[in-house]
Amino acid sequence: MEFLIKALQLILSLSILVILHEFGHFLFARLFNTRVEKFYLFFNPGFSLFKFRKGDTEYGLGWLPLGGYVKISGMIDESMDKEQMKQPAKPWEFRAKPAWQRLLIMVGGVLVNFITAMIIFWMILFKWGESYIPVEGASYGFSYHPIGHELGLQDGDKVLAVDTFKVETAGDVIRHVLLEDPEYFLVERADSVFKLPLPDELGQKFLSEGVKRFAQYRIPFVVDSVVPGMPAQEAGLIKGDSLVAVAGKEAPFFNQFVDELFHHKGDTTTVSFFRNGELMTLPIGVNKSGKIGVGPRAPSTYLDIKTREYGFFEAFPAGINKGFGILVGYVKQLRLIFTKEGARQVGGFGTIGSLFPASWDWNSFWYTTGFLSLILAFMNILPIPALDGGHVLFLLYEIVSRRKPSEKFLEHAQLVGMILLIGLLLYANGNDLFRWLFE
Repeated sequence: MEFLIKALQLILSLSILVILHEFGHFLFARLFNTRVEKFYLFFNPGFSLFKFRKGDTEYGLGWLPLGGYVKISGMIDESMDKEQMKQPAKPWEFRAKPAWQRLLIMVGGVLVNFITAMIIFWMILFKWGESYIPVEGASYGFSYHPIGHELGLQDGDKVLAVDTFKVETAGDVIRHVLLEDPEYFLVERADSVFKLPLPDELGQKFLSEGVKRFAQYRIPFVVDSVVPGMPAQEAGLIKGDSLVAVAGKEAPFFNQFVDELFHHKGDTTTVSFFRNGELMTLPIGVNKSGKIGVGPRAPSTYLDIKTREYGFFEAFPAGINKGFGILVGYVKQLRLIFTKEGARQVGGFGTIGSLFPASWDWNSFWYTTGFLSLILAFMNILPIPALDGGHVLFLLYEIVSRRKPSEKFLEHAQLVGMILLIGLLLYANGNDLFRWLFE
């Protein structure tokens, strides 16, 4: 069920973004009286699931869900339609238009995706505001990935800063390590504050170990609900029990308890807990998923969660600022792709799908869609043949040199670009398949 929900969110999100991207090309093409022969969501080699014609344009739904396209008359694109290029240029064709108009037609998709992302973040902040847990609100400190323990961190420590960058939330730590290759953490432990030196290329180590969460907020595990028919109910656990140990090993915090319980999945163990101030221990079965069937109290019970609300106009600059911040962070991370460990992390549709939550949440859905819209805009403007950026590169060359690249050169460049993109698509989705099978 979780897989289906993620898949539906992925398909809906990408469909929205692809339609808007292609509409950007379509809009500028029609603005300059350029004929658009086809406007498709998904590709349709061989046949279409649905199509109709209005004016000069055929609108349709393809059967291969790998994106979408608009076919613009007189343009060398992924269709590789060479026959029309042998005829004299018609006034309504792309190749007959001035270079500046062709440039706007090509950047139209990227422009719409960029604007879409900014509008999404604007509306998210207006509708839901912005909630976060500040470091100072972490009453019990953080728990850390084993790499953190190797560095010298102890569970309960608070990382206050990474170099001179002030940490506001737990997620800031791993983000800054990946982006900046820092030299030290500023750590608060009990009543002392000290600098913890960091090794070189720590970000690469994070990638090689597949670190998703480096620091997590620690909260006690107090039972808030018991699932009927699950081992916890059969063992006698009730609401209000404070879980503190598994098989005699102390685990007073939620993440510790869950980790210890997972080591006993499919087996029977003991659970210790406080009830009305009395320490008790009960035998309990753990299912094959490593769960016993209890729900914890909400984190807000123990953490100081801050929420900032925005008015309609106040949310606009804040949304733009958030969008730019996300884009800058993504661009900085691209350098990691050109390392051995970074290349291993490149993923396809499976990786993109994993960004969505396992249950439907409109806030998370739109946030992820805004993030993907920025990625789609940035990736498409890269100067690679077969992408919008490749066409833009050749058009800029034409504007500067006042010479148009030959159609034969453009055909070969388009073919090379398509081969590169198909290779990258196979590699990225191959990585997903390998991780699914072997990790």
